[in-house]
Amino acid sequence: MFVSTSQDGPHRTLTLMETGTLLGFTVRVREDYDVNAVRAVMMVEVVGKSTTQVIRKLRGLTEISALHTTNGNWDLVADIRAASLADFDRVLREVRMIDGVANSETSLLLSSV
Repeated sequence: MFVSTSQDGPHRTLTLMETGTLLGFTVRVREDYDVNAVRAVMMVEVVGKSTTQVIRKLRGLTEISALHTTNGNWDLVADIRAASLADFDRVLREVRMIDGVANSETSLLLSSV
């Protein structure tokens, strides 16, 4: 179903919701829409064979938007997106307190080019 974005669009949408015809809708925005978000990449070194448990804990942090395994000196790469520096600081502390995390290095993403 197409709902017009003209002047009558919002009224029509409200009417469709009130009658139960329209149950909900989704709005998609660009990934970089929230210009105030603190974005970073965190490299994580895992102790021994605890990777599965560490991944499970990291996935529980809502500020981690993506998680990747990698090779080299680091075992995991986490994409972090936090609403504020205070939230970002909390995430760093929480990650470092996870059993099995031996070391981490985080780089803030300043701008996309």
